[in-house]
Formats: sequence, C-alpha cells, structure tokens
Amino acid sequence: MTIKVGDRLPDGKLSESVEFDATGCPVNPRDHSVAELAKGKRIVIFGLPGAFTPTCSAKHVPSYVHNYEALRSKGVDEIWCVAVNDAFVMNAWGRDQKSAGKVRMLADGSADYTKKLGLELDLTPRNMGIRSARYSMLVEDGVVRRLNIEAPGKYEVSGAEAMLAQL
Repeated sequence: MTIKVGDRLPDGKLSESVEFDATGCPVNPRDHSVAELAKGKRIVIFGLPGAFTPTCSAKHVPSYVHNYEALRSKGVDEIWCVAVNDAFVMNAWGRDQKSAGKVRMLADGSADYTKKLGLELDLTPRNMGIRSARYSMLVEDGVVRRLNIEAPGKYEVSGAEAMLAQL
C-alpha cells in the first residue's frame, strides 16, 4: 500500500557515506534509522529512479540544490534524496551534483525502504531492476504532510519548485 498524507513514515534504514580515504574514495557508509533522522524535523524527501540517470541528474537533484536557500527560508530543516543505489554511488553522485551541505544523498540499496513506502517502480524490462518511483514529500516530525508522486516517465510535480509552491 502506498504511503499517503497523514501517515507516519515507516521506520527503516537508509545508508549514507560522507567520509573519504586518502585517495578521495568514499568509505564507512553508515546506516541511519529513518525514524531517528526525521524526529523533530521538517524534511523534504524526494525519491527518484537512480543516480546518474538523465532526468534525475539534469533536473531533479539540481532543482533541490539550487533551491536549498528558498526551502530553508520556508522552514525546511533538511532535504533528502533517496534512490535505490548503494551509499558509495550516492556519495559519488552527490559530489558530481555539488549537493554537499544542501541535500543528503541517502541510499536504499536493496529497495527495502522504498517498498515500505509503496513507491517502488519495476524497471526490470529496461534492465534496471526495482527502483523508486519519482516523488517528493514534506515530512514534519515523521508525519507526511504533502506527497507528490509522478506518473511514470514524468517530471512535473516532484521538483523543488513544485514543493516550494506548496509551502
């Protein structure tokens, strides 16, 4: 069943890698409890099919990086990007997107959390496996206050500009 406005986020874990070794490679991914990360915060979470994919890299992540200050001015404490990739890939993508200090790049490597949200997307016919649908949500102290789920193949309602219009 798909999460909806008024629901509490299910607990689960997402991974993040923000440390680097001497050669610049990401190391030591950390698992985080979603419930703990969301506790007492106003968060915008956006999910997308995958790191380094065309729309995700050219439009979705940049919309949040570029609108970071505007979202913060509307009372948003954190912005999370969630994708069905591993923490190392999310770290590399975050560096490529210059998201440090603005968007947390959180990995759902096995799609377990995405499935708990009911937002999985089967892209097996395109040789991509189970991924995340494209969406955005506003979460306040763990409760979903706004939810925008894109139709397959679309990018119309989940970007930062759409979220800003709802705040």
